Amino acid sequence: MEQVSSIGRTVHITVTNGYDLKGFKGDTPVTFVRAEFNQVVLGDSSKTTVSPEGTVKYNFTSSIELSLDGGITLDDLAHKPLFLTVTEVLPKEKKQKDEKTLTLGQAVVDLLPLLEGEDSFETVVPLHPVQGSPLETPSVSSKQCSLDVKVSVAEPLLTPAQVSASNLLKVTLEAAYSVPESFVPVGPQQNYMVGLQVPSVGEKDFHMVFKNGTLKLGGEREVVPRPKKWPIPNILAPGANNIPDSFIVGGPYEEEEGELNHPEDREFRNQAECIKKRIVWDLESRCYLDPSAVASFQKRIADCRLWPVEITRVPLITLPKGKPGKLEKTEDENQLSFHGVAYVNMVPLLYPGVRRIRGAFHVHPYLDSTVFEKTKCLFSIFRDTGHHLAHNNKAGGLNSPLSKPVSKNLKEEKPVKDKELDGRTRTGDLQAPSIKSQSSDTPLDGEAPLSHNLEGQQYLEAGTYIVLEIQLEKALVPKRMPEELARRVKEMIPPRPPLTRRTGGAQKAVSDYHAQIKSISKAILDEYHRMFGKQVVKLGSDVDSETLEEHKCQLNYELNCSGKYFAFKEQLKHAVVKIVREKYLKTTAFESQEELQTFISELYVFLVDQMHVALNQRLVREPQNLDHWLDYGAFCLLTEDITKAQECFRKALSLNESHIHSLLLCGVLAVLMENYEQAEIFFEDATCLEPTNVVAWTLLGLFYEIQNNDIRMEMAFHEAFKQLQARTLQTKPKSTGTLENVDVAAAGVKREHSFGPWGTLHDSATVIKTEGLTGIRPRSSHLLTPHLTTELHPTPQGPSTVLSSLDEFVEESSKAQSETQEPITTLQPLEPSLAQKSSNALLKELTLKKETSKCQDSSAFLHSTPHAIPQAPTTIFMETIRFLMKVNAVQFVHRVLAHELLCPQGGPSCEYYLVLAQTHLLKKDFAKTEEYLQQAAQMDYLNPNVWGVKGHLYFLSGNHAEAKACYERTISFVVDASEMHFIFLRLGHIYLEEKEYEKAKSIYMQVCKRSPSCLTWLGLGIACYRLEELTEAEDALSEANALNNYNAEVWAYLALVCLKVGRQLEAEQAYKYTIKLKLKDEALLAEIHTVQEVVGFGNPSF
Repeated sequence: MEQVSSIGRTVHITVTNGYDLKGFKGDTPVTFVRAEFNQVVLGDSSKTTVSPEGTVKYNFTSSIELSLDGGITLDDLAHKPLFLTVTEVLPKEKKQKDEKTLTLGQAVVDLLPLLEGEDSFETVVPLHPVQGSPLETPSVSSKQCSLDVKVSVAEPLLTPAQVSASNLLKVTLEAAYSVPESFVPVGPQQNYMVGLQVPSVGEKDFHMVFKNGTLKLGGEREVVPRPKKWPIPNILAPGANNIPDSFIVGGPYEEEEGELNHPEDREFRNQAECIKKRIVWDLESRCYLDPSAVASFQKRIADCRLWPVEITRVPLITLPKGKPGKLEKTEDENQLSFHGVAYVNMVPLLYPGVRRIRGAFHVHPYLDSTVFEKTKCLFSIFRDTGHHLAHNNKAGGLNSPLSKPVSKNLKEEKPVKDKELDGRTRTGDLQAPSIKSQSSDTPLDGEAPLSHNLEGQQYLEAGTYIVLEIQLEKALVPKRMPEELARRVKEMIPPRPPLTRRTGGAQKAVSDYHAQIKSISKAILDEYHRMFGKQVVKLGSDVDSETLEEHKCQLNYELNCSGKYFAFKEQLKHAVVKIVREKYLKTTAFESQEELQTFISELYVFLVDQMHVALNQRLVREPQNLDHWLDYGAFCLLTEDITKAQECFRKALSLNESHIHSLLLCGVLAVLMENYEQAEIFFEDATCLEPTNVVAWTLLGLFYEIQNNDIRMEMAFHEAFKQLQARTLQTKPKSTGTLENVDVAAAGVKREHSFGPWGTLHDSATVIKTEGLTGIRPRSSHLLTPHLTTELHPTPQGPSTVLSSLDEFVEESSKAQSETQEPITTLQPLEPSLAQKSSNALLKELTLKKETSKCQDSSAFLHSTPHAIPQAPTTIFMETIRFLMKVNAVQFVHRVLAHELLCPQGGPSCEYYLVLAQTHLLKKDFAKTEEYLQQAAQMDYLNPNVWGVKGHLYFLSGNHAEAKACYERTISFVVDASEMHFIFLRLGHIYLEEKEYEKAKSIYMQVCKRSPSCLTWLGLGIACYRLEELTEAEDALSEANALNNYNAEVWAYLALVCLKVGRQLEAEQAYKYTIKLKLKDEALLAEIHTVQEVVGFGNPSF
């Protein structure tokens, strides 16, 4: 499989000393060392006497010649050890012609360091005693026998470049569990074998065969850790079978990469690995891959994702007399029996940084058509080869239409140079092509007719599976280091703002005023905390408006009585004087009282505005708070200002380079702006910083889907599923003894090999792709206070593209549902044969039944409230949809919806239809919105979110009567919907329209307690004003104005209140701001003019 860098190289092995030796005949025996490699004796040392202390100097050197022409290759050095056998020479007895010898022990030297670029190494290897050797019972004072060994070459066998580009494959076969009951330890002895093909250069493959498995009865679990063994026959010392420093350590089922790694499989595996029969090998076979073989290996995985691992057994009988003690296979027992195959998904080895696959794999009967369909393999390692199956079975291949005839003359089979006795064949041994390209569907000429494998069927009936580990020395696809990702992110994010320069004049005066406002506010808050802090902590979120009003009165009284109020005024006076002098340039006395009054009014307005700048604008108040930047970025996504949103998210990331949500949102924006290289860095860094984040892995998988990188897409989705499953198991109550309460989606289901647990196709082109969506309703008033009146007077949203593919499939699902009278439809795992079909053909085949428990899913695509429905994440895609909808990134949602539709644990659900309805509602597609809401209601009629979104549909379509009925129904549920703030706002607005002011007042008071905002206080103020409760109306409007002094409607109603109570100056001031902010409600403006005419003041233009 590889090329030696020169014509030939010589490996020198020198045994210098031996320690703690003793013999059969006394403590000073005469011994010699024999070196063996590849079943060939390299030489014997001179006979040397051991000292009384047990030491001996051999200084024996032997050599191994490497050659390209059928000799020893680098791969031989990789998987075959050097054996050093120490033998005692017994003294000659009388009339004895030849010396008698007895073997003391055997040592094993692993030559693998030579393939790592080293030109020499020294090691001390233990000398393992053979059975009956005196070394088996060492004295108390002595140590274990050992040999000093030095291995060297004239120059390294591989250059640094070759070492870097090559690789080492290690395959460990642990055991086959739950084998058929027909496997019994009595009767004819059997050789249990497992084999797989490793791709080499060109059309030829390299075979690994594991032989001589030990059949064990159940009763106890295999011990871990336990040593791995060499796949070499006839090792004399039992201890020499073990590979040094190499152990089988096992691990949790959930962390495996195989098939039986789900919670529902735990009980079966516990029984199989403790009670039932098993066949144990514990063998590790190695294979050196040179750079060209590495490329072939990687390409084979990409072309044939599932690799066949065959299992069979061969009967053994004893040889004829004259060769006692050996087992040999005769011609009568040549028929292949119990031929099975396991399908190992090798794709994880193409994931970045992955070097190891370990897992349990079901054993299926070996059928040519099925094997070819799954693996594109037309070649059986046991049936179609003529190589030596085992050292104990030299008679050639097994009977098969394609196998060579078996020679009856055993002497013809003696040469072993071209065939290896450890069950591995060289590249040149195989002439038939093994695995064809995936695009070819033509079978080989002369293929044997298919027949049902009755013996192999017993594997399925018994639930047989093998535990296998495949490991590479280096990952095929390198993974970026965390330090590199952090450096790249740091290069992309904007630098932190420099220190502000000292300013003077008007700007300095305003800045000083802001500083004084913040200082006084902090002092007042400290005073409030001193007076009521314990009470507020005790009440928590249950503090009502009456209590707050009482606190405010007591605080005012305390500030006045203690003199702090006047101290605050004095503290602020200097800043106000500076503004008068520097901003307004007023340094002389006013000529008249009217001029003074006008200036004071103007100054007052300016000071109040600047107070709001200092206190109410979150980004100005706390520019180092990244949550404010994230909220601002979400608002920019709402208004489709992607460039500004990117600036906000990167600003948040500059404040905390390890903030996961900031990284994810930067990645999402990079994808939307087609900066794919940056997007990959952001997503990878997020998964590196928080490996348990489900949304991060899912978004990374969606990114790889956009890049048509199917293997990495599957890797990311698989990791997201594992993390979701682990989190679900952690949150599950420990008192339950089963997994019945765990959602099937989180627990996982059995699925075909060519599909991941996320239920996605390998070919990204088959996944439904749609155009981007735009726009979504605002989530919270504190983000959009200058513009939230659009909630009461909605304006058309921006254009967006219809999700035609999704709509068509949902319609087909609905039809299938109505025909079968089943309440729910979903998709089951697909057959691998469907993986290459187009999405249109695929969608017509995929509607099957789903459990009715899915009906209880609830929507969570909007901001949740403290009383919202508890959400248990169902799939990785729905959890990602919730995240994206929460931050208004609906342009990304359509892609996730397509995956949710095809996911085995997902499919059309109540929440799925709610998200679809919301996206169509944004486009003013009311017909589709209503259709999807009907589907959602059919699945969960008592879901308050369904009625809440239905109320929004009727509200936006102008049917306020139906909207009111839906909203009233929503708030009547015991459990709140996820968007109660807007439901209260719009219901209160409808009550005001219909002049049901008492109901409006009640609704607005509730929402002011739950989530106060400018609009909630405005609604309460309007209701109180219409009820002629002017004092309460003024209080509510003042609160609204304090939260947002740019709302023209608030100023308009303040003007009306001031007109009604006869306060001319305040009425004129409020009216000025109503006009300045351009009130759009003409009817309200006309009402103000009417009241002004009645009272005779309030309009300065009269």
